[in-house]
Amino acid sequence: MRYYLLAGLISAIVSFCMSWVVWKLGLRFKWYPRVRERDVHRTPTPRLGGIAMFLGIIVSILCAWFLFPHIAGVDYFRLVFAEPGRVLAVLAGATIIVVLGVADDIWDLDWMTKLAGQIIAAGILAWQGVAIVSLPIGTTLTVGSSYMSLIFTVLAVVLVMNAVNFIDGLDGLVAGVAIIAGGVFFLYSFFINRIVVQTEFFFNLPSLLTAVLVGACFGFLFLNWHPAKLFMGDAGALLVGFLMATSAVSLTGNIDPATVHSRTQLLPVFIPILLPFAILIVPMLDFSLAVFRRVSAGKSPFSADRKHLHHRLLDMGHSHFHAVLIFYAWTAVVAVGTLLFLFLRWYWVVAFVAVGFAICATATFAPLGRTKRREIAAQTSRADHAERAFDPLDRAASAHRAGEKHS
Repeated sequence: MRYYLLAGLISAIVSFCMSWVVWKLGLRFKWYPRVRERDVHRTPTPRLGGIAMFLGIIVSILCAWFLFPHIAGVDYFRLVFAEPGRVLAVLAGATIIVVLGVADDIWDLDWMTKLAGQIIAAGILAWQGVAIVSLPIGTTLTVGSSYMSLIFTVLAVVLVMNAVNFIDGLDGLVAGVAIIAGGVFFLYSFFINRIVVQTEFFFNLPSLLTAVLVGACFGFLFLNWHPAKLFMGDAGALLVGFLMATSAVSLTGNIDPATVHSRTQLLPVFIPILLPFAILIVPMLDFSLAVFRRVSAGKSPFSADRKHLHHRLLDMGHSHFHAVLIFYAWTAVVAVGTLLFLFLRWYWVVAFVAVGFAICATATFAPLGRTKRREIAAQTSRADHAERAFDPLDRAASAHRAGEKHS
């Protein structure tokens, strides 16, 4: 466990230091676009923080690969790097995504170019075996064929990347959601190997990727917390989504379907795919609504607008800080609730999720209640005023008071 913590710490330190460098360089050379109508912020802010996060992740993985064996005297991550092609595929895909994101942040690429780059990055993963290899279908665990594995992997990775990118509109939102989701997924990746698969395969690729991603987000969050000095941009948001999806699909490759002997274990085995989508249920909803809204209007599904869920929260009356906390709360309830399926009976989990949803829903819609009360109070005040204006006794009393004042 301590070497995962060390990997995350290295990623956090490098990410923080490089975020500070990118921020200073961005201010000095004006590496920031003009403020758009849909933007929440009103001060031009550098948005190349994804580069700093990427460097933190790369340095941390390289340390785990080449430096940790000399520090520990034992190569704990030998199983992770025993197949270097898988690790190199992750690094290559991440590099493509970051380059694509930086180019989009600078030149505003068209949506087809961005989608093509995302498909190539996801395809490299599947080509090197970082792919969805098993799904609970009936009484078996299968995806049918290698072609179906490729299709499922590309679809999952591209969908998660864009869902994460779509919610990147508030300070600290994506970084905080990734920290919460990554922390829960790290615990899951540990318990799934100890409880379901019953192996000592603790040092694995999905856990390492999650640890360095959480570290990078934590280091970056210091400059991204409201009011943000630096944005992660498309490069950072797409990178977060890419690594979250990669961690999930690579975990399915660590689970041998032959080791699952009963239907009671199907849900825990299915959680590697379920968990990322459950955690990102709000971004997924935002993504689906945005695509439907834009396609219905005859626009590109990747065209920008100011109708995302975080925009709606602000329009409802939430402050910037409260809107971010609401996203955190929804993420935590769904993530922890999904993880609890490993330890508790289903009805306790349902009760936990139901109570959590009720609390989150109350906090989410609270401004509407306050607004409604203010409207009712204003309408009542106007009605009382109008009633007094037409009340003969009230008019007589007003005239009497006016006469006394005049005399």
